[in-house]
Amino acid sequence: MPMQVLINLLIGVIWMFLQDDWSVLTFFSGYLFGLLVLFILRKYLPTKFYLVTLLAIVQLFLVFIYELFTSSILVIRQILRPRINITPGIFTLETELEGDLEVTLLALLLTLTPGSVVVEVSEDSKRYYIHAMDIPASSDAVLASTKKFEKAIKKVTR
Repeated sequence: MPMQVLINLLIGVIWMFLQDDWSVLTFFSGYLFGLLVLFILRKYLPTKFYLVTLLAIVQLFLVFIYELFTSSILVIRQILRPRINITPGIFTLETELEGDLEVTLLALLLTLTPGSVVVEVSEDSKRYYIHAMDIPASSDAVLASTKKFEKAIKKVTR
């Protein structure tokens, strides 16, 4: 992916030289031309087209922002109640992610969302031990949100 970005930037700069106009608009048109060239040559590149990865990163960021806001609202709702009615605890989460990058990214995203902290990751990196502020009776909501994270992380890294 980094090589594709550099090639695209180089095509944009060469385009500016060929047009003999040093403006942002000329560079942008050359950058778009470079995107077209890389898209046509994507079969011959060793990695997937970098805009696909870039869109997957944006999607992962949006999933994280959504989960951040929803969990923040739940935590604020619990804090503002006159009587705290929570059931904290530690639960185990099974994952299908592989590799240090995917495992670490999921652990960081789960820790950054309010109300949960990843306490430990198992030796085989298939189980997370998570402390949650409020464990619901059915953990389907927790599993659904983590599956969203897993799916988005897989799109970025694979």
